[in-house]
Amino acid sequence: MKMSKLFSTYKLKGITLKNRIVMSPMCMYSSKEKDGKVNEFHRFHYISRAMGQAGLIILESTAINPQGRISELDLGIWKDDHIAGLTTIVDAVHKFNSKIGIQLAHAGRKADVEGPIFAPSSIPYKDTMKTPKEMSNADIKTTIEEFKEGAKRAKEAGFDVIELHGAHGYLINAFLSPLSNKRTDEYGGTRENRYRFLREILDEIITVWSGPLFVRISASEYHPEGNKMDDFIYFAKQMKEQGVDLIDCSSGAVVPAKIEVFPGYQVPLAEKIKELAKIDTGAVGLITYASQAEEILKNQRADLVFLARELLRDPYWPLRAAIELGESIEGPKSYEKAWSEVLPKGLNRVSEKWYPGKESLIQR
Repeated sequence: MKMSKLFSTYKLKGITLKNRIVMSPMCMYSSKEKDGKVNEFHRFHYISRAMGQAGLIILESTAINPQGRISELDLGIWKDDHIAGLTTIVDAVHKFNSKIGIQLAHAGRKADVEGPIFAPSSIPYKDTMKTPKEMSNADIKTTIEEFKEGAKRAKEAGFDVIELHGAHGYLINAFLSPLSNKRTDEYGGTRENRYRFLREILDEIITVWSGPLFVRISASEYHPEGNKMDDFIYFAKQMKEQGVDLIDCSSGAVVPAKIEVFPGYQVPLAEKIKELAKIDTGAVGLITYASQAEEILKNQRADLVFLARELLRDPYWPLRAAIELGESIEGPKSYEKAWSEVLPKGLNRVSEKWYPGKESLIQR
């Protein structure tokens, strides 16, 4: 019987995650033909984390149009030709009983591609980067439609979850922030107006998507003239009213800023939004140990934990977490004997070579 929160199930809109471990979306810059298509690297990369038993795997930032790519090596979902490759990943991940999501994105003024780039205002991210074109109302309407079409393709590919990338200074975030949005029309000025772009995207997406919907935000802008927590609470409440299920709470990268990082440094952001907006949240940022993840969840500071670089270092982090927390989990059938030797009943056979510090685990 599972006693830990980390390995408890999480249910939302008709799907159940087998645990609360999420592979955070991370850009891989590996679409080698610059066509946005899935290749062998992507299949190996994501499927290995499903074999490792992450409850939810979220694909990297996936562009809804070619000019919205962070780099020309990003995955894309701007045309039907992308669906088949994405489906191969979805189907393989499902074979290992993990759920899979996709992060729909437009890089805005941080796009590094040939040709024009777009933003709410004609302000470059920094002096060494390209100056974006200020979006006209027609550009805005087209982009909203492209997010909708991306959601339709995500549904056709079989994804369980859609996450919108509204963080790190990319297009949605650039509209939300007064640091990058200097418009004087209905899409700028007040926070209600700055939220309008995201509101209209969500309104369109929910006409074609009824599954779980996440939004990643930068819940601190590390700038005195940027959005404050009160603004993020307002945005989160609006998103909840529109049907968003969970806010994935990252921070920064709206404008260049010095950020002091340390284990769990972004967790208080998820905790505050969960408490005050009454919406589920995901915590991300230097979460590396099972005991750390368990504390976050048991103290109701967040509902899911998003692991990024730690899962790049160790695709089998869920196994390591299960050992640390004294849990039993099922792995791939072909790995059953090896895993059974290190899970609770087999702890006395853990080798120091495989897991440094085994004695401390056994004492627990």
